[in-house]
Amino acid sequence: MPKSRIRKKDDYTPPSSSKQATTINLSSGRSWVAPLMLAMFLIGLAWIVVFYVTTGDMPIKAFGNWNIVVGFGFIAAGFVVSTQWK
Repeated sequence: MPKSRIRKKDDYTPPSSSKQATTINLSSGRSWVAPLMLAMFLIGLAWIVVFYVTTGDMPIKAFGNWNIVVGFGFIAAGFVVSTQWK
């Protein structure tokens, strides 16, 4: 059986234009976001752990069980800050 002819396509060459390549600046100037986010997560976690380990005597005894809400508030603030991360 005879072989079929192989058709070769020309290589693609983009049209030349007068535009120059633009550089993209990846530095957004928000280097404070990640450390603050992690700090809020860790403070919230530590607050809740200290509350449970001390059976409610610390961090602030007057808050009572509201200490859990304060700990989760720090964690929620960490998530809010995380929305600013690029």
